[in-house]
Amino acid sequence: MPIDPVQLTADLVRCPSVTPEEGGALVLLEGLLRGAGFECHRIDRNGVPNLFARWGARGAAKTFGFNGHTDVVPVGDEAAWTHPPFGAEISDGFLWGRGATDMKSGVAAFTAAAIDFVTETPPDGAVILTITGDEEGAGRDGTLALLDWMEANGEAMSHCLVGEPTCPERMGEMMKIGRRGSITLYLEAQGVQGHAAYPHRAKNPLHALVSLLGQMTAQPLDAGTAHFDASTLQIVTIDCGNPATNVIPAKARATVNIRFNDLHSGASLSDWAKGLIAGVETETGVTFTLRADISGESFLTPPGMLVDLVADAVEAETGLRPELSTSGGTSDARFVKNHCPVVEFGLVGQTMHSVDERVAVDQIGPLKAIYTRVLQAYFA
Repeated sequence: MPIDPVQLTADLVRCPSVTPEEGGALVLLEGLLRGAGFECHRIDRNGVPNLFARWGARGAAKTFGFNGHTDVVPVGDEAAWTHPPFGAEISDGFLWGRGATDMKSGVAAFTAAAIDFVTETPPDGAVILTITGDEEGAGRDGTLALLDWMEANGEAMSHCLVGEPTCPERMGEMMKIGRRGSITLYLEAQGVQGHAAYPHRAKNPLHALVSLLGQMTAQPLDAGTAHFDASTLQIVTIDCGNPATNVIPAKARATVNIRFNDLHSGASLSDWAKGLIAGVETETGVTFTLRADISGESFLTPPGMLVDLVADAVEAETGLRPELSTSGGTSDARFVKNHCPVVEFGLVGQTMHSVDERVAVDQIGPLKAIYTRVLQAYFA
């Protein structure tokens, strides 16, 4: 009997898998996959739960992979929810609960599609599912751990589809063929504390920091490229911890996040920041320390076989030819792209991470159908 992706979504939502808790979600999926003949391995690293599952022979010439996550963000104020966040209640045409959109519906759809496909029409090749419990967290022990284990054990995907929500408003309108990179700059300015009435006896780190931030935001980083929007820089916090109005503080800190396109790299943006810092240090006498955290580089999967195959499947089921986009935040595709070509397609993501997160029930079945079409076309 075919697997009902709506029921599987509900079963997964009932698992309270707030990062890094497994919550029973991967146990549920492993049981289903083993029962369908998939070889399964739990790849847990540093307390983070992950699941690898393969149907077919290791090292098959054609191996299609799906990637997704079962961990979810915290529910916030539970009293503000219309329905219990882990109740998976169906009401008004929606399945309600944390992770319903991001992305237990996507995991349910590709798991159901993969199991039914290999059961009904066993392909000449292999199907791999990599499912992590650390996408919403730091990400260092999730999909990265799976990929490290695969490399060490001779496992490989030829191509991969990540089931993250990709559609802004209508099912089928957008797929991701790349992502912008992300770098966070942690800045600390070290000055000399003093009396606010005698500034000549002090060095105000806030003035230097404000000057630096002004230079960083004075001009756009770029105007965008063929497949990417313009890079963006946002100051996300400024702090000096000074409660007094008559004291010039000794230190001031700021954090800046940059989402960058393929004109830049994490290293080039770090060097750019260092150049600006050197000028402000010379001008003010205040010294800076910089720590850069690169959570992902920009990447692009150029239009071609994989992109066309997924776009064709989406259009066949929805009647919409998806826009090829690189917008939005980061995803685990930033790790998969170092392993094999990867694209992303999933449901409408309007309510992800919000109170009353929910997924339209009538979208889950078509999503499974799209993933099934992808598998059928790939192994045809």
